Amino acid sequence: MNLNQLIEGCKKSHLKAQSELYYTYKDMLFTLCLKYCKNTVEAEDNLQDSFLNIFKHIHKYKGKGSFEGWMKRITINKAIDKYKDEKHLNIEINDNIITDTLIDNEILNIPLDQILNAITELPTQYRLVFNLYELDSYSHKEISKMLNISIGTSKSNLHRAKLILKNTIQTFKPSQLNALNYEK
Repeated sequence: MNLNQLIEGCKKSHLKAQSELYYTYKDMLFTLCLKYCKNTVEAEDNLQDSFLNIFKHIHKYKGKGSFEGWMKRITINKAIDKYKDEKHLNIEINDNIITDTLIDNEILNIPLDQILNAITELPTQYRLVFNLYELDSYSHKEISKMLNISIGTSKSNLHRAKLILKNTIQTFKPSQLNALNYEK
């Protein structure tokens, strides 16, 4: 079945179409879930909940824009909703300390899985803001609406996330980086 047939089949609640849609997109959406969840188990739960929402609301997809993008938006929103439901600290830092902290060329010598692990280790709100801003290109205004925080908080959380990542990267000694690169 092509994508339009899959979508129409899902709108009619045909199990074969739903199954094919799931198996076609589960890996891509699971990778997205891993960016926003604390661990694999939470990512699996988010994936399951996202597909339930996709099937429940597929009749709302009118063919405008990318279907893949529509599913990604549902998946990200599901992770954010779970985050909002949890009790968490709203960390806010004075706007004056926000500066552009970049992770220079050091990052080029570190394997991708190490970088992803460092991102996963970030505190939840920092990880969400970092992923939304740096990896999914949302603006601070959009992030503030999504997470129910001020724009300043979004900026400061991004700043803090970058500082933590920079400090994590700097803990690797050159010999460790060379060893990591040889293990690939």
